[in-house]
Amino acid sequence: MDSEIEEEIPVHEEYILCCGVETQVLKCGPWTDLVNDQSANKPKLLIFIITGNPGFSALYVPFAKALYSSTKRRFPVWVISHAGHAFAPKDKKILTTSDDPNVQEIKDIYGLQGQVEHKLAFLRTHVPKEMKLVVIGHSIGCYISLQILKHAPELPIIRSILLFPTIERMSESPKGKIATPVLCWLRYALYVPGYLLLKPWPEKIKSLIIRMLLRMMNLQSEFSLLNVLEPFCLVNAAYLGSQEMMEVVKRDNETIKEHLSKLTFYYGTMDSWCPTEYYEDIKKDFPEGDIRLCEKKIPHAFVLHFYQEMADMVAEWLKDDLSEI
Repeated sequence: MDSEIEEEIPVHEEYILCCGVETQVLKCGPWTDLVNDQSANKPKLLIFIITGNPGFSALYVPFAKALYSSTKRRFPVWVISHAGHAFAPKDKKILTTSDDPNVQEIKDIYGLQGQVEHKLAFLRTHVPKEMKLVVIGHSIGCYISLQILKHAPELPIIRSILLFPTIERMSESPKGKIATPVLCWLRYALYVPGYLLLKPWPEKIKSLIIRMLLRMMNLQSEFSLLNVLEPFCLVNAAYLGSQEMMEVVKRDNETIKEHLSKLTFYYGTMDSWCPTEYYEDIKKDFPEGDIRLCEKKIPHAFVLHFYQEMADMVAEWLKDDLSEI
């Protein structure tokens, strides 16, 4: 099944200028321009994936392909990088949109709220207003997904699926207690050595190291991941992480309550970023909500490591919603 997905499903890579920042968008399926598509088979729904941090969208391609296949190839599945987490290769054209209403630069776009505005700008510019949306967030992408629901009620989102949701008390979590001092204070000491060490490396050396890292983590990517060793991208990822520790504190119960019928939460049993205690608390506060706990002892990056299983599960959750479209 996995080999069939890898061979048969095309993924179109674009670099666009969104709010003045280079942004990588990976589009699974034959539809690449939904705004100007006037064909008879134009889809009525887009599945939109918002990554965790770092926002390297290429790592989510196997999951996107599997989900596209699991939903019977009826709808496009797009993955967007975070602002500042992707550099376009020298030979890659960067697309611009002349009628972008959000063309002005966003203040602190590499920060947490800036990333929310970045995703909103993309959806408002590159997706038709009438097109229904399924938004899938992973990790901090879940926080961004909730913020989208909060700040853009006009978007026709029919379902928002939050996978391993870091939406509260991040600095208090087991991983957060370690990450907070590193990201909030010690990261400054790593900036200069990081630039001096990584910037001079030839691309061949970086590619070799990345392939070794992917093999060690049992991950795969058909697109370049040179940004993983690009100091500018790593600095922005660390900066975003520091804001996560400081700002993702209290769960946004008002937004959850308002949109509860659209939300599906999926927690892990061994997740050091959002432990089972957080699952039990939200389940107690919203007993009528669709809040699930994974029964397997799996990592926070489950969506990356077990993408086919994850995709089949998400497709099953969406079955009733998609059958009406």
